[in-house]
Amino acid sequence: MLTIKNLTIYHQKDLRELVHDLSFTVSGKDRLAVIGEEGNGKSTLLKLIYAPDSALQYCSCTGAIASPGERLGYLPQEIPAEERGLPVYAFCAQKEAFLEADPREISGLCARLRLPADVCYADQPVYSLSGGEKVKLQLLLLLCGKPSMLLLDEPSNDLDLPSLRFLEDFIVSCGLPVVYISHDETLLSRTATRVLHLELAHYKKEPRWTLANVPYARYMAERAQALKKQEAAAQMERREIRAQQARFQRIQQSVEHAQNDISRQDPSGGRLLKKKMQAVKSLERRFERERENQTQRPNIEYAMDASFAGDHSMPPGKRVLEAHLPALRLENRVLAENIHLDMIGPEKVLLVGENGCGKTTLLRHIAEANLGRADIRAAFMPQRYEEQLPGEKTPIQYLHTRGDKEQLTQLRAYLGAFKFTREEMEHPIQTLSGGQKAKLLWLRIILSDANLLLLDEPTRNLSPLSAPVVRGLMCGFEGAILSVTHDRTLIGMWPGRVLRLCKNGMEPLSRAEIEAL
Repeated sequence: MLTIKNLTIYHQKDLRELVHDLSFTVSGKDRLAVIGEEGNGKSTLLKLIYAPDSALQYCSCTGAIASPGERLGYLPQEIPAEERGLPVYAFCAQKEAFLEADPREISGLCARLRLPADVCYADQPVYSLSGGEKVKLQLLLLLCGKPSMLLLDEPSNDLDLPSLRFLEDFIVSCGLPVVYISHDETLLSRTATRVLHLELAHYKKEPRWTLANVPYARYMAERAQALKKQEAAAQMERREIRAQQARFQRIQQSVEHAQNDISRQDPSGGRLLKKKMQAVKSLERRFERERENQTQRPNIEYAMDASFAGDHSMPPGKRVLEAHLPALRLENRVLAENIHLDMIGPEKVLLVGENGCGKTTLLRHIAEANLGRADIRAAFMPQRYEEQLPGEKTPIQYLHTRGDKEQLTQLRAYLGAFKFTREEMEHPIQTLSGGQKAKLLWLRIILSDANLLLLDEPTRNLSPLSAPVVRGLMCGFEGAILSVTHDRTLIGMWPGRVLRLCKNGMEPLSRAEIEAL
Protein backbone atom coordinates (compact mmCIF):
# COMPACT_ATOMS: atom_id res chain seq x y z
CA MET A 1 0.00 0.00 0.00
CA LEU A 2 1.08 3.56 -0.74
CA THR A 3 -0.15 6.13 1.75
CA ILE A 4 0.05 9.90 1.35
CA LYS A 5 -1.04 11.91 4.39
CA ASN A 6 -1.39 15.70 4.65
CA LEU A 7 1.26 16.30 1.98
CA THR A 8 2.01 19.92 1.16
CA ILE A 9 4.61 20.73 -1.51
CA TYR A 10 6.30 24.13 -1.76
CA HIS A 11 8.26 25.40 -4.75
CA GLN A 12 11.34 26.86 -3.10
CA LYS A 13 12.33 29.34 -5.79
CA ASP A 14 8.83 30.73 -6.38
CA LEU A 15 7.85 30.56 -2.69
CA ARG A 16 4.41 29.16 -3.49
CA GLU A 17 2.48 25.99 -2.80
CA LEU A 18 2.05 23.43 -5.57
CA VAL A 19 -0.01 20.96 -3.51
CA HIS A 20 -1.81 21.57 -0.22
CA ASP A 21 -2.71 18.98 2.43
CA LEU A 22 -3.03 16.05 0.00
CA SER A 23 -4.07 12.65 1.36
CA PHE A 24 -4.84 9.40 -0.45
CA THR A 25 -3.98 5.70 -0.52
CA VAL A 26 -3.28 3.29 -3.37
CA SER A 27 -3.54 -0.48 -3.03
CA GLY A 28 -4.85 -3.66 -4.61
CA LYS A 29 -5.47 -3.16 -8.30
CA ASP A 30 -6.00 0.59 -8.20
CA ARG A 31 -5.20 2.45 -11.38
CA LEU A 32 -4.88 6.04 -10.20
CA ALA A 33 -4.47 8.62 -12.97
CA VAL A 34 -2.88 11.91 -11.90
CA ILE A 35 -4.03 14.72 -14.17
CA GLY A 36 -3.67 18.48 -14.24
CA GLU A 37 -2.21 21.43 -16.10
CA GLU A 38 1.48 21.65 -16.99
CA GLY A 39 3.69 22.69 -14.06
CA ASN A 40 1.17 21.77 -11.36
CA GLY A 41 3.43 19.36 -9.49
CA LYS A 42 2.38 15.99 -10.95
CA SER A 43 5.91 14.79 -11.77
CA THR A 44 7.18 16.24 -8.49
CA LEU A 45 4.62 14.11 -6.62
CA LEU A 46 5.88 10.91 -8.29
CA LYS A 47 9.51 11.84 -7.62
CA LEU A 48 8.74 12.43 -3.94
CA ILE A 49 7.17 8.98 -3.73
CA TYR A 50 10.02 7.17 -5.50
CA ALA A 51 13.20 9.18 -4.86
CA PRO A 52 12.56 12.21 -2.64
CA ASP A 53 16.10 13.59 -2.99
CA SER A 54 15.58 14.24 -6.70
CA ALA A 55 12.58 16.48 -5.99
CA LEU A 56 13.91 18.15 -2.83
CA GLN A 57 16.54 19.92 -4.94
CA TYR A 58 13.87 22.43 -5.97
CA CYS A 59 10.97 21.92 -3.55
CA SER A 60 10.27 21.23 0.09
CA CYS A 61 7.39 19.34 1.63
CA THR A 62 5.58 18.51 4.82
CA GLY A 63 3.40 15.50 5.57
CA ALA A 64 4.00 11.77 5.26
CA ILE A 65 4.68 9.39 2.36
CA ALA A 66 4.84 5.68 3.17
CA SER A 67 5.08 2.54 1.01
CA PRO A 68 6.43 -0.15 3.39
CA GLY A 69 7.53 -3.35 1.71
CA GLU A 70 6.69 -2.18 -1.81
CA ARG A 71 9.08 -2.57 -4.75
CA LEU A 72 8.37 0.61 -6.63
CA GLY A 73 8.96 0.66 -10.37
CA TYR A 74 9.37 4.23 -11.63
CA LEU A 75 9.29 5.37 -15.25
CA PRO A 76 10.57 8.96 -15.59
CA GLN A 77 9.18 11.37 -18.15
CA GLU A 78 12.57 11.76 -19.86
CA ILE A 79 15.86 9.87 -19.94
CA PRO A 80 18.52 11.94 -18.11
CA ALA A 81 20.64 14.00 -20.51
CA GLU A 82 23.88 12.35 -19.36
CA GLU A 83 22.55 8.90 -20.31
CA ARG A 84 21.21 9.66 -23.79
CA GLY A 85 24.63 9.31 -25.43
CA LEU A 86 25.28 5.87 -23.98
CA PRO A 87 25.13 2.79 -26.19
CA VAL A 88 21.88 0.94 -25.59
CA TYR A 89 23.63 -2.01 -23.91
CA ALA A 90 25.58 0.28 -21.55
CA PHE A 91 22.33 2.07 -20.71
CA CYS A 92 20.64 -1.25 -19.88
CA ALA A 93 23.65 -2.59 -17.97
CA GLN A 94 23.32 0.25 -15.46
CA LYS A 95 20.24 -1.51 -14.10
CA GLU A 96 21.04 -4.34 -11.72
CA ALA A 97 17.70 -5.99 -12.42
CA PHE A 98 18.57 -6.21 -16.13
CA LEU A 99 21.91 -7.90 -15.42
CA GLU A 100 20.21 -10.42 -13.14
CA ALA A 101 17.34 -11.19 -15.52
CA ASP A 102 17.22 -14.42 -17.49
CA PRO A 103 17.83 -13.85 -21.26
CA ARG A 104 14.61 -15.72 -22.04
CA GLU A 105 12.71 -13.36 -19.75
CA ILE A 106 14.22 -10.35 -21.54
CA SER A 107 13.32 -11.86 -24.91
CA GLY A 108 9.75 -12.38 -23.73
CA LEU A 109 9.50 -8.78 -22.54
CA CYS A 110 10.83 -7.59 -25.91
CA ALA A 111 8.09 -9.55 -27.64
CA ARG A 112 5.40 -8.09 -25.36
CA LEU A 113 6.69 -4.57 -25.96
CA ARG A 114 7.06 -5.06 -29.73
CA LEU A 115 10.83 -4.52 -29.57
CA PRO A 116 13.50 -6.42 -31.51
CA ALA A 117 14.80 -9.34 -29.45
CA ASP A 118 18.36 -8.00 -29.54
CA VAL A 119 17.55 -4.34 -28.84
CA CYS A 120 19.13 -4.40 -25.36
CA TYR A 121 22.49 -5.45 -26.79
CA ALA A 122 22.71 -2.82 -29.54
CA ASP A 123 25.70 -0.49 -29.88
CA GLN A 124 23.71 2.46 -31.20
CA PRO A 125 23.35 5.43 -28.84
CA VAL A 126 20.14 5.79 -26.90
CA TYR A 127 19.39 9.18 -28.46
CA SER A 128 19.19 7.58 -31.91
CA LEU A 129 16.19 5.47 -30.90
CA SER A 130 12.76 6.75 -31.79
CA GLY A 131 10.77 8.36 -29.01
CA GLY A 132 8.56 5.31 -28.67
CA GLU A 133 11.50 2.91 -28.63
CA LYS A 134 13.01 4.84 -25.71
CA VAL A 135 9.79 4.56 -23.72
CA LYS A 136 9.49 0.84 -24.45
CA LEU A 137 13.11 0.23 -23.48
CA GLN A 138 12.56 1.96 -20.14
CA LEU A 139 9.42 -0.10 -19.56
CA LEU A 140 11.42 -3.26 -20.26
CA LEU A 141 14.08 -2.33 -17.69
CA LEU A 142 11.41 -1.41 -15.17
CA LEU A 143 9.66 -4.79 -15.57
CA CYS A 144 12.96 -6.66 -15.14
CA GLY A 145 12.86 -5.53 -11.50
CA LYS A 146 9.51 -7.29 -10.88
CA PRO A 147 7.93 -4.28 -9.18
CA SER A 148 4.93 -4.60 -6.86
CA MET A 149 3.68 -1.07 -7.68
CA LEU A 150 4.20 1.06 -10.77
CA LEU A 151 4.77 4.81 -10.93
CA LEU A 152 4.61 5.95 -14.55
CA ASP A 153 5.27 9.53 -15.68
CA GLU A 154 3.77 10.03 -19.15
CA PRO A 155 4.26 6.41 -20.29
CA SER A 156 2.31 6.99 -23.51
CA ASN A 157 4.63 9.71 -24.81
CA ASP A 158 5.77 8.89 -28.36
CA LEU A 159 4.28 5.40 -28.43
CA ASP A 160 2.87 4.33 -31.77
CA LEU A 161 -0.77 3.31 -32.07
CA PRO A 162 -0.25 -0.47 -31.64
CA SER A 163 2.01 0.17 -28.63
CA LEU A 164 -0.58 2.47 -27.09
CA ARG A 165 -3.06 -0.38 -27.25
CA PHE A 166 -0.44 -2.64 -25.64
CA LEU A 167 0.15 -0.09 -22.89
CA GLU A 168 -3.58 0.19 -22.22
CA ASP A 169 -3.91 -3.60 -22.01
CA PHE A 170 -0.80 -3.80 -19.81
CA ILE A 171 -2.03 -1.19 -17.31
CA VAL A 172 -5.43 -2.88 -17.09
CA SER A 173 -4.17 -6.48 -16.87
CA CYS A 174 -0.84 -6.25 -15.01
CA GLY A 175 -2.54 -6.94 -11.68
CA LEU A 176 -0.45 -4.27 -9.89
CA PRO A 177 -1.48 -0.97 -8.39
CA VAL A 178 -0.49 1.77 -10.83
CA VAL A 179 -0.09 5.49 -10.23
CA TYR A 180 0.44 7.24 -13.54
CA ILE A 181 0.50 10.66 -15.12
CA SER A 182 -0.98 10.92 -18.58
CA HIS A 183 -2.33 13.52 -20.96
CA ASP A 184 -3.68 10.92 -23.40
CA GLU A 185 -7.44 11.23 -22.97
CA THR A 186 -8.12 7.96 -24.81
CA LEU A 187 -5.71 6.04 -22.60
CA LEU A 188 -7.15 7.68 -19.48
CA SER A 189 -10.69 6.75 -20.51
CA ARG A 190 -9.71 3.15 -21.13
CA THR A 191 -7.53 2.52 -18.07
CA ALA A 192 -8.15 4.77 -15.03
CA THR A 193 -10.29 3.47 -12.17
CA ARG A 194 -9.59 6.56 -10.01
CA VAL A 195 -8.52 10.12 -10.72
CA LEU A 196 -6.37 12.57 -8.75
CA HIS A 197 -6.81 16.04 -10.25
CA LEU A 198 -4.23 18.64 -9.22
CA GLU A 199 -5.15 22.26 -9.96
CA LEU A 200 -3.65 25.68 -9.35
CA ALA A 201 -6.52 28.15 -9.45
CA HIS A 202 -6.55 31.95 -9.16
CA TYR A 203 -3.48 32.61 -11.32
CA LYS A 204 -1.66 29.55 -9.95
CA LYS A 205 -1.82 30.87 -6.40
CA GLU A 206 -4.43 28.53 -4.93
CA PRO A 207 -3.62 24.79 -4.97
CA ARG A 208 -6.61 22.47 -5.07
CA TRP A 209 -6.97 18.73 -5.47
CA THR A 210 -9.84 16.38 -6.18
CA LEU A 211 -9.76 12.63 -5.59
CA ALA A 212 -12.49 10.84 -7.52
CA ASN A 213 -13.05 7.11 -7.01
CA VAL A 214 -14.65 6.73 -10.44
CA PRO A 215 -13.27 6.14 -13.95
CA TYR A 216 -11.81 9.10 -15.84
CA ALA A 217 -14.64 9.57 -18.36
CA ARG A 218 -17.26 9.54 -15.60
CA TYR A 219 -15.22 12.00 -13.51
CA MET A 220 -14.89 14.45 -16.39
CA ALA A 221 -18.58 14.19 -17.28
CA GLU A 222 -19.73 14.65 -13.68
CA ARG A 223 -17.27 17.50 -13.15
CA ALA A 224 -18.47 19.30 -16.28
CA GLN A 225 -22.10 18.86 -15.23
CA ALA A 226 -21.44 20.10 -11.70
CA LEU A 227 -19.48 23.13 -12.93
CA LYS A 228 -22.22 23.96 -15.44
CA LYS A 229 -24.86 23.71 -12.70
CA GLN A 230 -22.80 25.84 -10.31
CA GLU A 231 -22.14 28.49 -12.98
CA ALA A 232 -25.84 28.63 -13.88
CA ALA A 233 -26.86 28.98 -10.20
CA ALA A 234 -24.25 31.68 -9.63
CA GLN A 235 -25.42 33.65 -12.68
CA MET A 236 -29.08 33.39 -11.66
CA GLU A 237 -28.33 34.58 -8.12
CA ARG A 238 -26.31 37.49 -9.52
CA ARG A 239 -29.23 38.51 -11.75
CA GLU A 240 -31.59 38.38 -8.76
CA ILE A 241 -29.17 40.42 -6.65
CA ARG A 242 -28.83 43.06 -9.37
CA ALA A 243 -32.64 43.31 -9.56
CA GLN A 244 -32.87 43.60 -5.76
CA GLN A 245 -30.18 46.27 -5.74
CA ALA A 246 -32.04 48.25 -8.40
CA ARG A 247 -35.28 48.11 -6.35
CA PHE A 248 -33.40 49.04 -3.19
CA GLN A 249 -31.72 52.02 -4.87
CA ARG A 250 -35.10 53.28 -6.11
CA ILE A 251 -36.56 53.06 -2.59
CA GLN A 252 -33.49 54.67 -1.04
CA GLN A 253 -33.49 57.53 -3.58
CA SER A 254 -37.21 58.07 -3.01
CA VAL A 255 -36.80 58.31 0.78
CA GLU A 256 -33.75 60.57 0.50
CA HIS A 257 -35.62 62.83 -1.92
CA ALA A 258 -38.61 63.04 0.44
CA GLN A 259 -36.30 63.83 3.37
CA ASN A 260 -34.74 66.68 1.43
CA ASP A 261 -38.15 68.14 0.52
CA ILE A 262 -39.94 67.80 3.85
CA SER A 263 -40.38 71.04 5.80
CA ARG A 264 -39.63 71.61 9.43
CA GLN A 265 -43.32 72.32 9.96
CA ASP A 266 -44.06 68.58 9.50
CA PRO A 267 -42.16 66.80 12.32
CA SER A 268 -44.55 63.83 12.20
CA GLY A 269 -43.74 63.22 8.53
CA GLY A 270 -40.04 63.60 9.31
CA ARG A 271 -40.24 60.89 11.98
CA LEU A 272 -42.01 58.55 9.55
CA LEU A 273 -39.32 59.13 6.92
CA LYS A 274 -36.60 58.51 9.50
CA LYS A 275 -38.18 55.15 10.38
CA LYS A 276 -38.49 54.36 6.70
CA MET A 277 -34.77 55.14 6.18
CA GLN A 278 -33.91 52.81 9.09
CA ALA A 279 -35.93 50.08 7.36
CA VAL A 280 -34.03 50.81 4.14
CA LYS A 281 -30.69 50.47 5.98
CA SER A 282 -31.86 47.20 7.51
CA LEU A 283 -32.78 45.95 4.04
CA GLU A 284 -29.32 46.94 2.80
CA ARG A 285 -27.64 44.91 5.59
CA ARG A 286 -29.82 41.92 4.68
CA PHE A 287 -28.76 42.18 1.05
CA GLU A 288 -25.09 42.25 2.14
CA ARG A 289 -25.56 39.04 4.16
CA GLU A 290 -27.23 37.37 1.18
CA ARG A 291 -24.35 38.38 -1.08
CA GLU A 292 -21.89 36.77 1.32
CA ASN A 293 -23.79 33.47 1.13
CA GLN A 294 -24.44 33.46 -2.59
CA THR A 295 -23.23 30.63 -4.83
CA GLN A 296 -19.71 31.34 -6.04
CA ARG A 297 -18.67 30.94 -9.65
CA PRO A 298 -16.49 27.82 -10.12
CA ASN A 299 -12.97 28.48 -8.83
CA ILE A 300 -11.12 26.20 -11.23
CA GLU A 301 -8.07 26.28 -13.43
CA TYR A 302 -8.94 27.41 -16.93
CA ALA A 303 -7.27 26.44 -20.19
CA MET A 304 -4.70 28.61 -21.90
CA ASP A 305 -5.88 31.26 -24.35
CA ALA A 306 -4.24 30.92 -27.76
CA SER A 307 -5.01 31.98 -31.32
CA PHE A 308 -3.11 32.81 -34.48
CA ALA A 309 -2.79 36.49 -35.33
CA GLY A 310 -1.80 38.02 -38.66
CA ASP A 311 -1.75 36.39 -42.07
CA HIS A 312 -0.88 32.66 -42.07
CA SER A 313 -2.87 31.79 -45.18
CA MET A 314 -1.59 29.63 -48.02
CA PRO A 315 -2.86 30.40 -51.55
CA PRO A 316 -5.13 27.70 -53.01
CA GLY A 317 -3.32 25.73 -55.67
CA LYS A 318 0.10 26.63 -54.32
CA ARG A 319 2.52 23.68 -54.57
CA VAL A 320 3.64 23.51 -50.95
CA LEU A 321 6.03 20.57 -51.10
CA GLU A 322 7.10 17.56 -53.12
CA ALA A 323 8.88 14.71 -51.37
CA HIS A 324 9.92 11.81 -53.60
CA LEU A 325 12.47 9.43 -52.11
CA PRO A 326 13.43 6.02 -53.51
CA ALA A 327 14.68 5.14 -50.01
CA LEU A 328 14.44 6.79 -46.60
CA ARG A 329 17.64 6.09 -44.69
CA LEU A 330 18.91 6.60 -41.15
CA GLU A 331 22.67 6.12 -41.15
CA ASN A 332 23.07 2.72 -42.84
CA ARG A 333 19.52 1.50 -42.35
CA VAL A 334 16.74 1.72 -44.92
CA LEU A 335 13.60 2.68 -43.03
CA ALA A 336 11.14 2.91 -45.92
CA GLU A 337 11.08 2.92 -49.70
CA ASN A 338 9.07 4.58 -52.46
CA ILE A 339 8.13 7.74 -50.53
CA HIS A 340 5.84 10.05 -52.50
CA LEU A 341 4.19 13.00 -50.81
CA ASP A 342 2.77 16.09 -52.54
CA MET A 343 0.90 18.89 -50.79
CA ILE A 344 -1.10 21.58 -52.57
CA GLY A 345 -2.43 24.81 -51.05
CA PRO A 346 -3.59 24.87 -47.44
CA GLU A 347 -3.62 21.08 -47.13
CA LYS A 348 -3.39 19.45 -43.72
CA VAL A 349 -1.72 16.04 -43.54
CA LEU A 350 -1.15 13.81 -40.51
CA LEU A 351 1.58 11.19 -40.66
CA VAL A 352 1.22 8.08 -38.49
CA GLY A 353 3.08 4.79 -38.30
CA GLU A 354 4.87 2.39 -35.98
CA ASN A 355 7.83 3.47 -33.88
CA GLY A 356 11.06 3.41 -35.83
CA CYS A 357 9.38 3.43 -39.26
CA GLY A 358 10.99 6.78 -40.13
CA LYS A 359 8.31 9.42 -39.49
CA THR A 360 10.65 11.80 -37.66
CA THR A 361 13.44 11.16 -40.18
CA LEU A 362 11.10 11.95 -43.08
CA LEU A 363 9.80 15.10 -41.38
CA ARG A 364 13.37 16.28 -40.77
CA HIS A 365 14.25 15.67 -44.41
CA ILE A 366 11.23 17.72 -45.50
CA ALA A 367 12.05 20.47 -43.00
CA GLU A 368 15.65 20.74 -44.24
CA ALA A 369 14.39 21.09 -47.82
CA ASN A 370 11.74 23.71 -47.07
CA LEU A 371 12.78 25.90 -44.14
CA GLY A 372 14.95 28.10 -46.33
CA ARG A 373 12.48 28.64 -49.17
CA ALA A 374 11.56 32.21 -50.10
CA ASP A 375 8.10 31.44 -51.51
CA ILE A 376 6.72 29.93 -48.30
CA ARG A 377 7.23 30.63 -44.61
CA ALA A 378 7.87 27.32 -42.85
CA ALA A 379 8.19 26.63 -39.11
CA PHE A 380 9.43 23.36 -37.59
CA MET A 381 8.62 21.90 -34.16
CA PRO A 382 10.95 18.99 -33.28
CA GLN A 383 10.14 16.05 -31.06
CA ARG A 384 13.19 16.79 -28.90
CA TYR A 385 12.48 20.25 -27.55
CA GLU A 386 16.09 20.95 -26.58
CA GLU A 387 17.00 21.18 -30.26
CA GLN A 388 15.35 24.60 -30.37
CA LEU A 389 15.05 25.58 -26.71
CA PRO A 390 18.27 26.83 -25.08
CA GLY A 391 18.04 25.35 -21.60
CA GLU A 392 20.01 28.10 -19.88
CA LYS A 393 17.77 30.90 -21.18
CA THR A 394 14.43 31.94 -19.71
CA PRO A 395 11.20 31.98 -21.74
CA ILE A 396 11.42 35.78 -21.91
CA GLN A 397 15.03 35.70 -23.13
CA TYR A 398 14.17 33.06 -25.74
CA LEU A 399 11.24 34.99 -27.21
CA HIS A 400 12.50 38.56 -26.74
CA THR A 401 14.09 38.85 -30.17
CA ARG A 402 13.78 42.61 -30.76
CA GLY A 403 14.92 43.70 -27.35
CA ASP A 404 12.48 46.63 -27.04
CA LYS A 405 10.14 47.31 -24.13
CA GLU A 406 6.98 47.07 -26.24
CA GLN A 407 7.76 43.51 -27.31
CA LEU A 408 8.66 42.59 -23.72
CA THR A 409 5.23 43.76 -22.52
CA GLN A 410 3.50 41.78 -25.28
CA LEU A 411 5.49 38.63 -24.47
CA ARG A 412 4.54 38.79 -20.80
CA ALA A 413 0.89 39.05 -21.81
CA TYR A 414 1.20 36.08 -24.21
CA LEU A 415 3.02 33.94 -21.65
CA GLY A 416 0.39 34.82 -19.06
CA ALA A 417 -2.33 33.69 -21.47
CA PHE A 418 -0.35 30.43 -21.85
CA LYS A 419 -0.56 29.99 -18.05
CA PHE A 420 3.02 30.91 -17.18
CA THR A 421 3.36 32.69 -13.86
CA ARG A 422 5.59 35.75 -13.62
CA GLU A 423 8.16 33.61 -11.82
CA GLU A 424 8.06 30.85 -14.47
CA MET A 425 8.74 33.44 -17.18
CA GLU A 426 12.13 33.98 -15.50
CA HIS A 427 12.99 30.31 -14.87
CA PRO A 428 15.67 28.61 -17.00
CA ILE A 429 13.89 26.66 -19.71
CA GLN A 430 15.64 23.45 -18.65
CA THR A 431 13.72 23.55 -15.33
CA LEU A 432 10.29 23.76 -17.00
CA SER A 433 7.98 20.78 -17.43
CA GLY A 434 7.67 19.04 -20.79
CA GLY A 435 4.24 20.61 -21.31
CA GLN A 436 5.56 24.10 -20.60
CA LYS A 437 8.36 23.58 -23.13
CA ALA A 438 5.79 22.47 -25.71
CA LYS A 439 3.74 25.61 -25.01
CA LEU A 440 6.85 27.74 -25.47
CA LEU A 441 7.50 26.25 -28.92
CA TRP A 442 3.86 26.76 -29.83
CA LEU A 443 4.00 30.39 -28.77
CA ARG A 444 7.07 30.91 -30.97
CA ILE A 445 5.13 29.47 -33.92
CA ILE A 446 2.06 31.61 -33.19
CA LEU A 447 4.20 34.76 -33.05
CA SER A 448 5.81 33.92 -36.39
CA ASP A 449 4.17 34.49 -39.77
CA ALA A 450 4.57 30.86 -40.84
CA ASN A 451 2.10 29.45 -43.36
CA LEU A 452 3.57 25.90 -43.40
CA LEU A 453 3.86 24.08 -40.09
CA LEU A 454 6.05 20.98 -39.85
CA LEU A 455 5.23 19.46 -36.47
CA ASP A 456 6.61 16.37 -34.71
CA GLU A 457 4.19 15.21 -32.00
CA PRO A 458 2.77 18.71 -31.36
CA THR A 459 0.34 17.66 -28.59
CA ARG A 460 2.69 15.44 -26.58
CA ASN A 461 3.14 16.51 -22.95
CA LEU A 462 0.10 18.81 -23.14
CA SER A 463 -2.58 18.39 -20.48
CA PRO A 464 -6.25 17.57 -21.12
CA LEU A 465 -6.82 21.33 -20.69
CA SER A 466 -4.15 22.50 -23.14
CA ALA A 467 -4.30 19.75 -25.78
CA PRO A 468 -7.84 20.63 -27.00
CA VAL A 469 -6.71 24.23 -27.49
CA VAL A 470 -3.77 23.14 -29.64
CA ARG A 471 -5.90 20.71 -31.62
CA GLY A 472 -8.29 23.56 -32.34
CA LEU A 473 -5.39 25.75 -33.47
CA MET A 474 -4.20 23.07 -35.87
CA CYS A 475 -7.60 22.24 -37.36
CA GLY A 476 -8.43 25.92 -37.86
CA PHE A 477 -5.02 26.98 -39.21
CA GLU A 478 -5.29 28.87 -42.52
CA GLY A 479 -2.00 27.56 -43.87
CA ALA A 480 -0.66 24.06 -44.56
CA ILE A 481 0.34 21.49 -41.93
CA LEU A 482 2.36 18.30 -42.08
CA SER A 483 2.41 16.69 -38.65
CA VAL A 484 3.61 13.44 -37.14
CA THR A 485 1.26 12.30 -34.38
CA HIS A 486 0.04 9.42 -32.24
CA ASP A 487 -2.75 11.55 -30.75
CA ARG A 488 -5.89 9.52 -31.39
CA THR A 489 -8.22 12.39 -30.51
CA LEU A 490 -6.47 14.62 -33.06
CA ILE A 491 -6.57 11.87 -35.69
CA GLY A 492 -10.30 11.40 -35.13
CA MET A 493 -11.13 15.10 -35.68
CA TRP A 494 -8.56 15.84 -38.41
CA PRO A 495 -10.00 17.77 -41.40
CA GLY A 496 -7.36 16.58 -43.90
CA ARG A 497 -5.55 13.43 -44.99
CA VAL A 498 -4.16 10.84 -42.56
CA LEU A 499 -1.27 8.83 -44.06
CA ARG A 500 0.48 5.79 -42.61
CA LEU A 501 4.21 5.40 -43.28
CA CYS A 502 5.08 1.79 -43.97
CA LYS A 503 8.13 -0.11 -45.16
CA ASN A 504 6.94 0.17 -48.76
CA GLY A 505 5.80 3.78 -48.75
CA MET A 506 2.71 5.61 -47.57
CA GLU A 507 -0.95 4.65 -47.59
CA PRO A 508 -4.07 6.60 -46.56
CA LEU A 509 -6.00 5.55 -43.46
CA SER A 510 -9.66 4.90 -44.12
CA ARG A 511 -12.39 6.38 -41.93
CA ALA A 512 -13.10 2.89 -40.58
CA GLU A 513 -9.43 2.46 -39.57
CA ILE A 514 -9.44 5.87 -37.87
CA GLU A 515 -12.61 5.09 -35.94
CA ALA A 516 -11.09 1.76 -34.81
CA LEU A 517 -8.16 3.50 -33.12
